[in-house]
Amino acid sequence: MTLTIWIDDWQIQCCGESFAPGDVVSWNLLEVDPEDYADIVGGERAAEIDFREEHHGRGDEHAPTSVEVVSIAEVHCRYGVPPGATDKVNWPVPGTTVLVPVKEADGWAKARPDVSFAGYLVSARCAADGSESAAA
Repeated sequence: MTLTIWIDDWQIQCCGESFAPGDVVSWNLLEVDPEDYADIVGGERAAEIDFREEHHGRGDEHAPTSVEVVSIAEVHCRYGVPPGATDKVNWPVPGTTVLVPVKEADGWAKARPDVSFAGYLVSARCAADGSESAAA
């Protein structure tokens, strides 16, 4: 079974470890509402997201899941204050997503013109190690 996992840029920058296709990793996976990622990756890609990796907070309530990384894509998008917003908080601007396939994820993506690094989309499959799994 192939899973699509979202990893926020700050999660891996803070305390994550680098990983690459073929690596077996143990992550705290939390189910997501794909709609939460529609502005960042687009509605079609967001619908594919099954879980997010969590190093902080609620992830401690779940047993880690062992998965084998199949592929990794950096996700970049533009941020801006939405029209009509009363606060000055930047949000992802829909339709500005740039996906960049990479051979390793370390949290520090190469800068791209007009967009900012947001995180990773990771395709993975459950590792056959017999461990308990949030994805099972």
